[in-house]
Amino acid sequence: MSDHSIADPFERKFNAAEIGALAHLYRAEVYRSTVWRTRLDTTTNWSVVSLGVALSISFSSPEASPLPLLIVGTLIWTLLLLEARRYRYFDVWRHRTRFLEVHLYAPVLRKGDLDAEYDALTGFADDYEHPKYHVTFLIAFGRRIRRNYLWILAIQSAAYVGKLVIHPIPAASIGQVIDRADTGPLPGEIVLAFGALYLGLFIAAAWITRRIDRERTARLGRAFG
Repeated sequence: MSDHSIADPFERKFNAAEIGALAHLYRAEVYRSTVWRTRLDTTTNWSVVSLGVALSISFSSPEASPLPLLIVGTLIWTLLLLEARRYRYFDVWRHRTRFLEVHLYAPVLRKGDLDAEYDALTGFADDYEHPKYHVTFLIAFGRRIRRNYLWILAIQSAAYVGKLVIHPIPAASIGQVIDRADTGPLPGEIVLAFGALYLGLFIAAAWITRRIDRERTARLGRAFG
């Protein structure tokens, strides 16, 4: 008679075939998470390269315009939104991989069996029957800012201000720097204020989501936070 005929399914043990299937499932989830991790790196690389191009154009000569450093911000913002969306998919596979590591491989290495983890692994089936994101878009957005984009945006902002200060000749006063920030019909005060708001919103998103992440990690544990 099959092991599955036991009256209470939560009292049975995994047989060898099922453990083998779980091992293959783990390999598949690792592969999926690796693929999506590569896709995250791709958008980050595009942001870095785009900023590098803008820096090269703006600092190519003292007379070059700082405008490319402003325009590239739109591209960086777009790539960040795209990367946050991709991160939500990546986190699905990351979560499943960590779940299997915690509830499959760790008990085998520590105790040599899976008896105590059977309930947890059968509950894992719900994530396959009803797949869902494990983090909100805001959390994904904040994580990508903290881990990559805050540095990119800081370099962009510092380069823009530096360009205004040193080119075409070193500025003699703050007023001269503000005048150099004039862009088309927009006065320098508005351009600089918008830039400060732009960077401040990213910093605020990073700080807020960091607090939410800490609470989530405390609730779920480091493995799944």
